[in-house]
Amino acid sequence: MMTDPISDMLARIRNGALAHHDRVEMPHSTLKFAVANVLKSEGFIDDVRESEGEGPKTLTLVLRYDREKDSAIDGVRRVSAPGRRVYVRFDRIPRVRSGMGISILSTSRGVMADRTAREQRVGGELLCEVW
Repeated sequence: MMTDPISDMLARIRNGALAHHDRVEMPHSTLKFAVANVLKSEGFIDDVRESEGEGPKTLTLVLRYDREKDSAIDGVRRVSAPGRRVYVRFDRIPRVRSGMGISILSTSRGVMADRTAREQRVGGELLCEVW
């Protein structure tokens, strides 16, 4: 049984990028799909696909690389964990790598990037940081 599916998702993305895979697959969940859509909208991955077939749904992320085959994702870090939840107000959302990365938050208005949360003036649970 997996106790932290978001950490599993981030580990799969990190490992796939380090191994230069073109895509990574994982079990589907609504929260993972929302986090993947934020990564897509911020330009860290190319595409998000939900696949339904026989058995459980899967989530496929198409990773983004530049011409030299360097990944758009240099690193990821899980901030909030099942045993240690981290909540922040909108004016306390940390800037990742001086604005070169993003924080992903779960707010009352949905999962969003730090920039959007500051604009909408909402805080929430700080899920992870990506740079």
